[in-house]
Amino acid sequence: MMQNEKSSDEKFGIVIGGSGLVGGALVHYFKKKWGYDILAPNSKKLSLREADDIKEYFQLYQPEFIINAAMVALDSNPKLTFDVNYVGSINLAKVAITLGIPYIFISSAAVLPIGEDLTETDTLPLTAKMNNYAKSKLMCELTLEHLRETEGLDYTTIRLAIVYGKHDHKIQGFHRLFFSIVDQSMPVLPTQKSVRHTYTNLKKIPYFVRHILQNRDEFSGQTYHFADPKPVELGKLILTIRNYLMLKKPREIYVPLPMARVAIKVMRGILKIMMNIGIDARLPPEIMFIENFYQPQTLSVQKLQESSYTDPHPERDIFALIPDLIQYYVTRWEQLNLIPLINKCFFDPEKLAEDFLDEPQELLDAIVSKKIEPFSEFEKPTKIFWPRSRE
Repeated sequence: MMQNEKSSDEKFGIVIGGSGLVGGALVHYFKKKWGYDILAPNSKKLSLREADDIKEYFQLYQPEFIINAAMVALDSNPKLTFDVNYVGSINLAKVAITLGIPYIFISSAAVLPIGEDLTETDTLPLTAKMNNYAKSKLMCELTLEHLRETEGLDYTTIRLAIVYGKHDHKIQGFHRLFFSIVDQSMPVLPTQKSVRHTYTNLKKIPYFVRHILQNRDEFSGQTYHFADPKPVELGKLILTIRNYLMLKKPREIYVPLPMARVAIKVMRGILKIMMNIGIDARLPPEIMFIENFYQPQTLSVQKLQESSYTDPHPERDIFALIPDLIQYYVTRWEQLNLIPLINKCFFDPEKLAEDFLDEPQELLDAIVSKKIEPFSEFEKPTKIFWPRSRE
């Protein structure tokens, strides 16, 4: 069966974290493209902080698999991070054991040390020095392995690198860096030459998750790095995005790490003063990973390549998708007034948005007189469609 065809044998699964970047992509592909019956409860319907919520929800809905892509904000306090990222995630694993179904856990390269060609076994030691996010993810991975050995949990852990793709409405991770370039708030390069990192294509994640659900004997009890095979030099990536946008900043000047630390310390002081006078301002939580900007972290995908999974689009890496990402995010951020208009006509060849901005009456007259027709024509449905929602 082709990857983009509807499933002939519909399956029912639950995706936790379906409103996030990765979870949203999983829900879209499984439900819209492949015809799976998917539920993606929000925190009001299912709070991972409440064991009773989990118990009641899964007593009502008994899925054939669970995918956990949930996570709290990077700068969340220790209790919230522990309750959601760890306790909630393990309670879901307990449910999977009870129901005898697969549990797919989305983890992160944050559990890995600095270095190159890191394998699935090269995890950091679990210490108090780890940030809360990495600590919770590593504790989950270790506990899932323990549950496999002691209670027969059928799980697969997927470690993602730096994820890139459309529909990141919260502007996190790589897209925060991308936004800084577009917003021209990055005057110079916060890295050093030849520092490389590994990236993960968002659109490819659902294909891998689907494959491992269909091949449990091979993937059960395993951890896989899921990422593009070729690492990317951070400075080159930033400058490539800048050049596509035809901007002058950031300049090709590499800022040393000690200077970057001083700048962050100064900004924290300024923000503290602003907050004391009632202005809500804060640094992005990704600042906690500033050290990673100056040191390489590349993931080995040898285990993935030796598996039965085949990349459906091997040619689509981050450089190939930069123009598409620019068109999507710049248009979105302009529409939300998060950035000034870079070029009013660049993403609107018909100039309708420009007319809407500057000459609304003339635009309306042209539409009413049918000189231009921006609308679509809709055909009457041939049959009534009833949603298959279980809720």
